[in-house]
Amino acid sequence: MEKLPESEIRQVADFADFVLRKYEEQLMQKGIEKLASNSIALAFLHDEEKLYDEADLKEKY
Repeated sequence: MEKLPESEIRQVADFADFVLRKYEEQLMQKGIEKLASNSIALAFLHDEEKLYDEADLKEKY
C-alpha cells in the first residue's frame, strides 16, 4: 500500500471500513437471532403442535 497514491489508499481504507461494518452487522444479527430463539417470551412457539404437514399440500413445487 505504500506505493499507492493517497487517493487510492483512501479508497482501500473506505472499502475495508465497509467490509468491517458488514461483518459487524452480521455478527449483531446472529446475536439478535440467538437471543430471540432463546427468549422465554417466544418459548410457546417451540411447544406449539404442528397444524399442517406435507400431506396437506395441494401442489408440491
